[in-house]
Amino acid sequence: MNSNNPQLPEAEKTELSIGYMRLTDSVPLIMAQELGLYEKYGLNVSLMQEVSWANIRDKLAVGALDAAQMLAPQLLMASTGIAGMRVPVSTGLVLSLNGNAITLSRKLSEQLAAESQSDNLSTGPQKSALALCKIIKALAPHKLTLATVHTFSCHTLLLHKWLKLGGIDPDTDVRIIVLPPQQMVDSLANGVIDGYCVGEPWNTVAVQYGIGSIVSTGYDIWPNAQEKVLAVTDSWHQKNPCTHLRLRLALMESCAWLSNDQNRLASAEVLSRPEYLNLISPMLRPSLTGKLVANKGDSALYQPDFHLFYKESAGFPWRDAAEEILLASAQMVGMKMSQETAASIAQQAYRTDLFREASRLLDSECPSTDRRK
Repeated sequence: MNSNNPQLPEAEKTELSIGYMRLTDSVPLIMAQELGLYEKYGLNVSLMQEVSWANIRDKLAVGALDAAQMLAPQLLMASTGIAGMRVPVSTGLVLSLNGNAITLSRKLSEQLAAESQSDNLSTGPQKSALALCKIIKALAPHKLTLATVHTFSCHTLLLHKWLKLGGIDPDTDVRIIVLPPQQMVDSLANGVIDGYCVGEPWNTVAVQYGIGSIVSTGYDIWPNAQEKVLAVTDSWHQKNPCTHLRLRLALMESCAWLSNDQNRLASAEVLSRPEYLNLISPMLRPSLTGKLVANKGDSALYQPDFHLFYKESAGFPWRDAAEEILLASAQMVGMKMSQETAASIAQQAYRTDLFREASRLLDSECPSTDRRK
């Protein structure tokens, strides 16, 4: 990649505050800092760890953050105003694909395993979902409580997809609540919830503490789903297009660096520091290496694309993927949205032109079309 392009325009703003969550897939933002990539592009970045996705949206909206790691569905639905304040937000870079899993309490997962033994026909996520359906019927009228990180998130969509595989109605057969990611493990340990869908490392933490078991990964249910995006408000981009370009260049280089397995191992040590995720690196390595352990003491299940940051145009803001997310999110909350409306929102929020601009300057690969064939 040729990053020292003499034609790079001058930044309108060099001091930036960027929000992120205490999650393993915040690694592109963190490693861009540690590798000096922000500095390389003339930016002085302060990384601000936030406590919830709602906080990130609100701080971005009022200008307390210049940019942020954001949930793809959250960004897309922000322009509708259905989740609170209406905020025109857009992205020119998808930061990561995949990275989520569904974890249930040890007691519930043991019941699930016992029920699954009698099912010789189903496999994968459907097998565990069908077993859960039997347990739910036996528990009625008591309902299990499951948690997700935000109403408009791939976590919620994944949880709904998984439940429906087993014939479970997410709206009536279970109770689904919203919790910040880092509260999931304690809530599971204290019996507040029976399970959750969350990003790493909070599935691995539950497994290693012996509190829960991973019953399915997001990749098994919805492979290569867009997960986190680099979000800025439209008004911020209009005022700072050259700064935004430099920020995308730095993060695209960071994502490319993470395509190397040894670099991912090194990044686990960085993420473990107190100023970042503040967890021991053995909690962070499994998802970064794709070697997740579903139950404490078990052998690892190898899923090399569990986290995707760069491979096969992972960073490209595919608009057809955005439309799929929008329509599924709207349907989930009973909102009527036409294909035309979804396409219009996707076109405004997913700035493929911005991705192409940065790719051209980096001499990196870029899809020849804005839609998958």
